[in-house]
Amino acid sequence: MPPKSQITREMIIAAGLELVRSSGAEAVNVRRIAAELNCSTQPIMYQFSTVEELKAEIYSEADKLHSGYIMTAEVATDDPMLAIGMRYIRFAAEEKHLFRFLFQSDKYANSGFEELVGSEELAPVFEVLQTEAEITEQQSREVFASLFLTVHGIASLLANNSMQYDEGYFVSILTNVYMGVIGAMKGGEI
Repeated sequence: MPPKSQITREMIIAAGLELVRSSGAEAVNVRRIAAELNCSTQPIMYQFSTVEELKAEIYSEADKLHSGYIMTAEVATDDPMLAIGMRYIRFAAEEKHLFRFLFQSDKYANSGFEELVGSEELAPVFEVLQTEAEITEQQSREVFASLFLTVHGIASLLANNSMQYDEGYFVSILTNVYMGVIGAMKGGEI
């Protein structure tokens, strides 16, 4: 019986994720991961039949990291929608390479904007919006779409070094978008 490999699948994915975080997705290759793990390329290629399979696993771990971050990072606001948006923006500012890997490369993403807005995983978000703003489910999806496009635009600018992080400014922008969309839906009442 051959000896058990000391380099596990989890170790390889973790090393790949750290490479993405520090140097970007373009830095991820078998040789670089092997160097990070202080091993040959053989244990990596034994665990993953292709580099694309490895990158897809790294993408999945990066997505989990992102989801955990936007649901738990602390933000100075009592509004749940604003808090999620600000955490998304802060993630892009703090994890530029990961953000670009997750959201600015179509290579590993599985869904488009329409699928996102129609996602059943977002049902709790839509319920909060409906309750807070006293709007219908369809209107909550429209509000979410407007907020998401604004948040993602700001996050993309931050991730690409085109803007500096200014929490107060971003809170103001998101509040204005939220209030503007809600006001427009209610026929100008605010």
